[in-house]
Amino acid sequence: MTSNYRYDLAPYTWELVQSLKGGRAIFSQPPMPIKCAGAPQKAMYLSCDAWLERGVLDDIDVEFRNAGGVLFGVKEYLPALMEYVEKYGIELKLGQTLVSVDGAAKSAVFKTERGEETVEFDMLHVVPPQVAPQFVADSPLANAESGYVDVDKFSMQHVRYPNVFGMGDAGSMPNAKTAAAVRKQAPIVAVNALAVLDGKPPCCDYDGYGSCPLTVERGKVILAEFGYDGKLLPSFPEWLIDGTRPRKLSWLLKSEILPWVYWNGMLKGHEWMVKPQVKTAA
Repeated sequence: MTSNYRYDLAPYTWELVQSLKGGRAIFSQPPMPIKCAGAPQKAMYLSCDAWLERGVLDDIDVEFRNAGGVLFGVKEYLPALMEYVEKYGIELKLGQTLVSVDGAAKSAVFKTERGEETVEFDMLHVVPPQVAPQFVADSPLANAESGYVDVDKFSMQHVRYPNVFGMGDAGSMPNAKTAAAVRKQAPIVAVNALAVLDGKPPCCDYDGYGSCPLTVERGKVILAEFGYDGKLLPSFPEWLIDGTRPRKLSWLLKSEILPWVYWNGMLKGHEWMVKPQVKTAA
């Protein structure tokens, strides 16, 4: 049993992938909200790609047990993803929530529409359920239902405390909680906070942008970029990168360019691609 959501276990995931020669491999995904809904799939696709290269994939029963009702929430990316589900022979099981694991017995219990199901496994990649930090959930800033900082999803201003703004993983915005999302949120929050300090209302809206680069095989990525209501929000023209299809250029963007942007740009407060649009009076 392993989970790439713990950095110290990611190398162990690779050890399991390298050593597995047959049996059942289960990859789980909990209910939303989670950080990057594509991450559980990435672990699965890369594992399958490695097993395919080693010639053992036919001896491994791969299952994707997802608590959600669809493979991915934005329909434009489903055709390409389903091609890889079929290529790797993955059995897709929806509406399945992992509730407990017995590591020693190599068994897991999933809650389904028909009740609980106990399944045995030879490898299990777990994605833990994710919630707001406890100190946030216990504070007056929290949304009573979700526990996240209760903000307007467009202005990111708190719905009860106008001098408070929230963004990132602890915000109640109903979208993917990814670094790509906070990259766009930060400049908008900055402009809106400055407006409030000047005695004015927030002047810019966040469109829900998030990015989820889905690594479907070594060397190819589906660059999913979308906003609220599943609206596609590509950063590049389709002739350069068609984000709905697996592309080598998307792999290079993710593996070579984005790490540099993250360490040398985002974490140092630089952002070159986000230009907050000030709303004009009606």
